[in-house]
Amino acid sequence: MNLLEKMKFSIDTMTMGEKLLAGIQVTVLGLIIVFAALAILYFAIVVMEGLMNKSQKVAETVEPGLCIDETANPGNKESMQTGGGNTNPNMELIAVITAAVAASLNVSAQDVVVKNIRRVQDSTPIWAKMGRIEQINSML
Repeated sequence: MNLLEKMKFSIDTMTMGEKLLAGIQVTVLGLIIVFAALAILYFAIVVMEGLMNKSQKVAETVEPGLCIDETANPGNKESMQTGGGNTNPNMELIAVITAAVAASLNVSAQDVVVKNIRRVQDSTPIWAKMGRIEQINSML
């Protein structure tokens, strides 16, 4: 640190070697300060992310193009029956969506009842759809 003390007052009295060593010391000191600040910032972000994830509820994810209006009233089998004992061709779709919602919520499938399924508008632009199709086709 003796060289850094000399730099405070006058750099003209220093030799070329002392100037070079003092420059290296300043560079190393600057790097240490920068990396210490980055480490503090990294750990602050990790802590905040942990606190945010604990406070947020798990978001329900549903297959694109479908929207589930309600998932409640466990044990209500009336909403899944079509009446008269006939099987609805959409029962498989309802079963798959119910299983997906139950898996995403980490609950049993018996605790989730899908009451209403309706299509929602797909807002993806055509160029994005075509790009996805081209990527899938290039993999085959």
